[in-house]
Amino acid sequence: MLKKIIFMGTPMFAVPILKKLYQNGYQVSVVYTQPPKKSNRGQQLNISPVQGISETLGIDVRSPSYLNGNQEEINFINNLNADLAIVVAYGKIIPNEILSLTKKGFINIHASLLPKWRGAAPIQRSIMNLDKETGISIMRIINELDAGPVSKNYKISISDNDNFLTLSEKLSSLASEKLLENIDDILEDKVTFYDQNNLEATYAKKILKSEGKINWNETGEKIIGKINGLNPFPGAWFIYNGERYKILKAELGNKKGNPGIVLNDNLEVFCKFNSLKIIEIQREGKKLQKINEFLLGSQIKQGSNLNNA
Repeated sequence: MLKKIIFMGTPMFAVPILKKLYQNGYQVSVVYTQPPKKSNRGQQLNISPVQGISETLGIDVRSPSYLNGNQEEINFINNLNADLAIVVAYGKIIPNEILSLTKKGFINIHASLLPKWRGAAPIQRSIMNLDKETGISIMRIINELDAGPVSKNYKISISDNDNFLTLSEKLSSLASEKLLENIDDILEDKVTFYDQNNLEATYAKKILKSEGKINWNETGEKIIGKINGLNPFPGAWFIYNGERYKILKAELGNKKGNPGIVLNDNLEVFCKFNSLKIIEIQREGKKLQKINEFLLGSQIKQGSNLNNA
């Protein structure tokens, strides 16, 4: 008899994992995802990537605005009599009253090597921290954020060119493969879960738009970590003459000068210890441009000061 599975997820990161379950014959009885959000101009509602693929696959979708004390959802999940719930970047805390409603509990696929980078933004934080490796953890959910016992960690390297999008794709692909290797054993109670070492825990707090502001007194390596970790959103940015400029890609240079000063007409900027060569940039309200195209009409020239401009 097929086991009933609840899937909870929201962003694109969760989509390949849900697809892999469906394509391999697992019975996903219902999908929970975040409610549709208004577009920037408020003219339409945008459904989550997980809702989009669920509707394409013909899976029932539920998107409650809250779970805590939501008797309708508690009754629905209880009546479903599901075997297992799989949670992948759902974006809501799941209360104890729901965690007890499946036979084999709630399993979370978390995009870090727990206990490192518990929380909302593990992929961004690992890049911004200049980590050399990351991975996924398969863990059992408890009522403390990402602190449940872990069955498996799977590692991958972070390349110098990885940004949030590329690393998310790698980790999502890894998660979809490794979940398939483990799900039957989880369903049959053949997996051992080990408590995390809470003393080694670090936290990946939610990204704030203000964190994207570039501090030219930091090293070029640190600034590139910010550029890559926050690409595409909210982006790493600076202000010049009252306009915001987002840097999407950069590399290290070896020129010397004062932090925040443009060193040449190729938009190379000195940081702490080294310089930064900007490769892709986006002026506020404009399209992304390669640096050669951007420089044709730019007022940012050699000698410009990008500090608090």
